[in-house]
Amino acid sequence: MRTTYGKYRMTEDYHTHTTYSHGKGSIEENVKAALACGLRTLGISDHGPGHLTYGIKRRRIPEMRAEIEALRLQYPQIEILMSVEANIVAKGNWLDIAPEEFDDYDYVIAGYHYGVRNGYCISNYLSEHFGGGRKLMLKNTEMAVQALYENKIKILTHPGDKGPFDLDELAKACAARGTLMEISTWHRHLTLDEIKKVSKYDVGFVISSDAHTPNRVGDAADGIKRALEAGLEPERIVNIAEIELS
Repeated sequence: MRTTYGKYRMTEDYHTHTTYSHGKGSIEENVKAALACGLRTLGISDHGPGHLTYGIKRRRIPEMRAEIEALRLQYPQIEILMSVEANIVAKGNWLDIAPEEFDDYDYVIAGYHYGVRNGYCISNYLSEHFGGGRKLMLKNTEMAVQALYENKIKILTHPGDKGPFDLDELAKACAARGTLMEISTWHRHLTLDEIKKVSKYDVGFVISSDAHTPNRVGDAADGIKRALEAGLEPERIVNIAEIELS
């Protein structure tokens, strides 16, 4: 199964998307997929409203909450949580959701993406394809570290993706703030070498599918494999457990 690798399985998938942003399936379709995988918790974490092409519309947040509340009654055997994958930006509180909007969600995750204003997107896009300098890395790192210190972020998603970042500084900030670092099975970050690099800090980890289609909900095998090959102790990954043998 895609939720398992070796003797470990994913128990919660905190990072999935739906048609409310960039996903291809409904919330209920993700719930059904999570149940089929044997997950005990599913997080619906659509893209933040600051994304210019596929961010969630603020006017639809109450609709999304109402749908999740109804599904909780329909599917009591699984915990369904409402989240948002906020965009890290170099403005305000360093996210595209304001502090007073945090109460709209059960938890907030955040990551860096192209397609937002005030995010050095053109420079980072060019650096990903042609290489970037230290100045851009310092700007990116400051932006992400400030976002971590000024907001309560549960998960830093795909750290190191889409631009140069100082992962040591990100790991220090995550450790200080109690933010989990994501090992994504959709993006290549954290890579095996990056896991080795940041695991020397007192930081926790989470495996995420970052599913944009229901058939990828619970996809954890490659992330678990990468983590174990990097020598990361399974106890430091908050959403995996040993498979119980009957």
